[in-house]
Amino acid sequence: MKKFFAIIAACICMMHVYAQQPSFITDSIDKYIEQGMKDWSIPGLAIAVIKDGKVVLMKGYGVRNLETKEPVDENTLFMIASNSKLFTATALSQLEYNKKLSLDDKITKYFPDYKVYDDNTTALVTIRDMLCHHLGTKTFQGDFTFWNSGLSRSQIMYKMRYLKPSGNFRQSYGYCNSCFVTAGEVIPLVSGMPWEVYVYDSILTPLGMSNTHTLGRGMEQMPNAAVAYTNTFSSVLTPLPYDDIDNMAAAGSIVSCVKDISKWLLMQLDSGRYEGRQILPWPVLQRTRQMQTIINSTKSPDYPSHYTGYNLGVMQRDYNGRQVFYHTGGADGFVTNTCFVPEENLGITILTNNDNQSFFELLRYQILDAYLGVPYKNRSQMLLADFNKQRTDNLAKIDVLKARLKNNKPSLPLTAYTGKYTHTLMGEITIAQNNNGLLIKFPDHNNLSATLQYLDNDEWLLTYSNPAFGIFPLKFRAENDKVVSVDVKCNDFIEFDPYTFMKE
Repeated sequence: MKKFFAIIAACICMMHVYAQQPSFITDSIDKYIEQGMKDWSIPGLAIAVIKDGKVVLMKGYGVRNLETKEPVDENTLFMIASNSKLFTATALSQLEYNKKLSLDDKITKYFPDYKVYDDNTTALVTIRDMLCHHLGTKTFQGDFTFWNSGLSRSQIMYKMRYLKPSGNFRQSYGYCNSCFVTAGEVIPLVSGMPWEVYVYDSILTPLGMSNTHTLGRGMEQMPNAAVAYTNTFSSVLTPLPYDDIDNMAAAGSIVSCVKDISKWLLMQLDSGRYEGRQILPWPVLQRTRQMQTIINSTKSPDYPSHYTGYNLGVMQRDYNGRQVFYHTGGADGFVTNTCFVPEENLGITILTNNDNQSFFELLRYQILDAYLGVPYKNRSQMLLADFNKQRTDNLAKIDVLKARLKNNKPSLPLTAYTGKYTHTLMGEITIAQNNNGLLIKFPDHNNLSATLQYLDNDEWLLTYSNPAFGIFPLKFRAENDKVVSVDVKCNDFIEFDPYTFMKE
């Protein structure tokens, strides 16, 4: 009988908590998500919402695999990608708290031979600089070389000397994944443990995040793992191979689920405590929340926000008068986000398995609107038409390119294009004859290749073997009937600028 009354009391308590929630959460969110997933072609989505120390919503929607129709639930695994960065910054903040290092230590203190493009920057750059993207490089610069490559972490660090900045050190914001790789590699030197072990032992295990993996390799063997999908370069959703980015672990290798991420958020919202236990000292979390980089300070026309900045592994903005901490993550086939608002004791995480959509962020803002008193407007519907037009236009451009495949002959024999090509950062690629076209091989990229089919007017159609890298037009540059170079582009999701490879 006592057990019966305890259950009744618990149910009444949960009903009371739920009744305190906005009507969007209690009455509308299921329908909103289901419609949004349909509109934005999202196979699966998992969400958790935390309010006032309670998980008020934790649920999976759709399927993790379009072929088997297996459903998404709170334990379904997704690559959380750059949401890993706050774990890295927290680990380094913890090590600083324990007097193992200072975030203002210079990188050369730990790696005397480390270099970046500019010698003055090499002499000055610190762990803190790496954690807040101060190098002056462009956003994603170098990622075509590093992403899904066979390079080791130390090789990535070595190649950073070839990243020529477009901006100024400590003045220009450019999102830099290799910077986080570098910061993460300080951890084994001061703790005696690799990044993945230190984060697992010092953060994941104390939080009971038992269904979270610090490394993503072998994800296809992990139970309840969502399949990665994209429709960026196709009219239909295409399954992708899982990214192999353990060499960039500190920047984005964690695989997790909303049940585990909710524990991370509960700890963030309770000053480092979880279930009454102090997991991390409060000053450790405080350190990560101090703004380091101003991204903009202009009032947003679409959101009640006036500034955006980057802290240590987490972004910060105001939203209708509250301080919001958040980050997004993008791996091929996955886009995700986490968000917490300490003043409202509110946390949100959303994980999805289609990388070509904005709904995962619009849903977060829709939830923030509901809790922070912003008048309702359907943010998904507001942006959907523009997104669909842009996507239709992009697919039409690809169709136009493919329509030019008419067995035309290039101006030079195929042998003129074959051989070795080099790029200062990426290194060597090879181009060989392949049936009636050409084949590019990227030796450092885990069997990545790309076919080249001749179109006309000295232009070729570049199609990568991994659909995530994309489909693009390509031109060789020739002088006196001799090929001297070629510009190779990949998906903006990986890196924005093309690489110019010189023919040997």
